[in-house]
Amino acid sequence: MFLFVAALAAFGLILRLLLGPELLEMGPLALMGVVYAILLCSVLVAVVPLGRRALPAMGICGAGWKPIVLGSVGTLVLSVAVSRIGPEVKGMQAVEELVRQPDALVPSLLLLGGLAPIVEELVFRGLLYGWIAGRWGTRWAWLVSSIAFAVAHYEPAHIMLVLPLGLLFGYLRRRTDSLLPSTVAHIFNNSFAVAAAAYLDM
Repeated sequence: MFLFVAALAAFGLILRLLLGPELLEMGPLALMGVVYAILLCSVLVAVVPLGRRALPAMGICGAGWKPIVLGSVGTLVLSVAVSRIGPEVKGMQAVEELVRQPDALVPSLLLLGGLAPIVEELVFRGLLYGWIAGRWGTRWAWLVSSIAFAVAHYEPAHIMLVLPLGLLFGYLRRRTDSLLPSTVAHIFNNSFAVAAAAYLDM
């Protein structure tokens, strides 16, 4: 985990030195793409020393169809429920405006519905969960990784909405010992949210 943090800081610094003010001039999708690319590279740096142990440690293995299907459906139901009863999130308004721009839907689906959930699962339910589980057990890994996932969304209202999803994703990881169900559920949820933001008046 320390290697991940060090790699993240190093990649961020290098990018800042190379691009400088140009970083701030990027469009939101391009900037998010850069951020997730840095996160993914940092994960790879962190797991390379593990060699063959990396895949099982990260939970990268198969799982039965039931937790994948039920997890995805449960995630969608939970997501709709918390979005209806929870506070309004300014960040989600920005996403709605973004995906409704001309020619933005497909890039948004690829980034927010595909790359983002994959990278987030690798970071929180893969790397962080595995690191904590190896030291303090799966219960602490579930709780801490879920809270960290929520806090990473930084806006207080968004944290409140994301925490239940993080707990569900963590439960899927703990129950199946696989990253696959939570990743599929996360992709399904994000893709649905992007499509809904593009076509529905939320």
